[in-house]
Amino acid sequence: MGVQGLTSLIEANQKIYRDVEFRMRRLVIDGCNFLYQLYFDSGLDLSHGGEYAAFEDLVERFVKALKDCGISPYVVLDGGIAQTDKKDETIRLRAMDRLQKAHQAVEGTRQAVNGIKKVHQDAQEGKVLPQMASLVFRQTLARLEVPVAQCYAEADQEIAALAKEWKCPVLSNDSDFFIFDLPGGLLPISHFNWQAVERIGSQSYIPSKIYYSSSFCIVFDIEPQLLPAFSSLAGNDYVKLQRLNASIRWAQFAPAVNGKSPQRLKGLLCWLKDFKQPEEAFEAALGLLRELSEETKAEVMEGLNLGMEEYQLPPSSLKRFFIDGVAPPFPEVEEEMAGWVLLPVMRAQLTSDVLDVLLFNTIALSCPVDRADFPSAHLTSRPIRQVMYRLLLGKGEKLRVNENDREGLQLKSFQVQPAASGVPEKLELKSLNKAEPSVRLQVLLDALGVPEACLEGLQPHLRLLVAVSCFWLQRAEPKPDETLLKALLLGVSHGDSLRQRAALKREKKPFKLRLDADTLHSFNQWQGCLRQTVHLNQLLGFPLPEPQIARCYEGTLVHRLVHMLRRERKLKTLLKSEPSVMREYHKMLTIVQRFHFEEELILTGVKRRELEPLKDLTTTLRDLFYLYEEDEVNSAVQVHEDLYLDDILSVRTRYRSKERSSRCDNLIMARKQECRRWDIL
Repeated sequence: MGVQGLTSLIEANQKIYRDVEFRMRRLVIDGCNFLYQLYFDSGLDLSHGGEYAAFEDLVERFVKALKDCGISPYVVLDGGIAQTDKKDETIRLRAMDRLQKAHQAVEGTRQAVNGIKKVHQDAQEGKVLPQMASLVFRQTLARLEVPVAQCYAEADQEIAALAKEWKCPVLSNDSDFFIFDLPGGLLPISHFNWQAVERIGSQSYIPSKIYYSSSFCIVFDIEPQLLPAFSSLAGNDYVKLQRLNASIRWAQFAPAVNGKSPQRLKGLLCWLKDFKQPEEAFEAALGLLRELSEETKAEVMEGLNLGMEEYQLPPSSLKRFFIDGVAPPFPEVEEEMAGWVLLPVMRAQLTSDVLDVLLFNTIALSCPVDRADFPSAHLTSRPIRQVMYRLLLGKGEKLRVNENDREGLQLKSFQVQPAASGVPEKLELKSLNKAEPSVRLQVLLDALGVPEACLEGLQPHLRLLVAVSCFWLQRAEPKPDETLLKALLLGVSHGDSLRQRAALKREKKPFKLRLDADTLHSFNQWQGCLRQTVHLNQLLGFPLPEPQIARCYEGTLVHRLVHMLRRERKLKTLLKSEPSVMREYHKMLTIVQRFHFEEELILTGVKRRELEPLKDLTTTLRDLFYLYEEDEVNSAVQVHEDLYLDDILSVRTRYRSKERSSRCDNLIMARKQECRRWDIL
């Protein structure tokens, strides 16, 4: 982001910074930049799908440090990426970069564990943010009651405008903020020592360094009004002269120091000393491009002026939102009769993807760490997105949404039609927020193909997770084996203990675990299904409670559980389980397995009426299981830890159903015969 090389230039000239004891002030936080920096700098695992409990703990400790010092944080997040075409090329290149890093990360980790001359840190260099990290960040901030605003488009201008009006600093590592005129200055994240809070008397403060653009101009002897021109000529996110075949070798204007080669940015700054206004500098720059045609020069001048415009700050639209809770106007959305979506988008309670789909029929999908020779993990969750497209765009034969996803190591745009069914005809976007809760719930469950009765008996916060697991088990390719399902549900049922494990993790050496690419791909599919279901649930106004992601999935834990389950290792050293926790686990497992079994039977041609007696049987067995006394549950836990438990309703393949049918003409009798032989504890 920003001007390439500018941060390194400033770091090499430390006198630009001032030391500050930061406390008792407002602070505008560049949320997306901070999210990336916090996760990547923490040393948390990047290759197994995310360590969300540990990340949540980190966010909590950061917020506590701010509050201990009397600092009032205001977090501002980026919104939709398709709002403007000014940065299309930059966005595309970043997406390609993330795709390459995602592939390199999984290959690097596999090579490291196989003894090739690499280390585990090489796999971390890809730095691909786990799929759900952003949602964990937002959920944690909401729970801690930190004010958050999600912009309609990129947030840089809004962040700078708000900080300028409030005359407070910005916290970010984005080099664009070195260019903005910020009266309150910039606190670079890399110099914001929030983990080393100090005290003076009764007051605490965070030791930091602060940057002012005026200091930069003094050190490099240029006029303040030339800073945006410097950014444009150097090449920022909006204009790069090289793309116009208009490259200037700026290093020729910098004197060599101590035998070192002159630096490009220093040369540009030396050249700018002779100018007072941006227009003069741009005209002179065109004079250095003698070989270009007049038409190309006009295009270059347009690009340079465009690059400067991004640093001209409008009045802040976020100030009123933070003070009065009023969302800024957005005429394009209001014309679509969907003005009600603006407030939940601004509150970060609704994904900004809805704006990209609603206005541009486009959505950009993430690139999780995965093997490039595997299909995109997002294919599994596409039916869920299609329901969201139907709610946003309505029904039409020619309607299509462009999904920007990967195919191998290439980024491609795939045209996807909104769902043809599953949404009542009268349910329109303009009145979606006023629809009956039962109607909205039915749309969500129909998207997942799970009947509401299937989720009875579950705690409310588990219903969405179990429904997603049912969907994933049916839709994922290749089909997940039972070990993966058990590992996931064990992780979910032990959600409260994940935070304790996260705290202990800081004191222990990380567990080195061989990365299984097939397992990773399957869990990527599950996370993708969960993420898209959470987004659909948000659009529908939360007919099911939103699960706390940090309590649902811890990548290294579930991968380790798979490893131990497949090798028939005891789990008691890894999971300290209360009987109630294991009871919840078995309840979820029974529901998912029963659903999967019934769906498999339907696929093999068994009529629904034949399933009714079987439903009664499984319900009775389930109820009996819930009535176990504590000592019996403890026995069940021990048996499960020894991996001798084979749940009575588990049918993983069509082959098993076919074999049973051929063994006995009567399906129910075959099932009873099978149950008599099984040891159910």
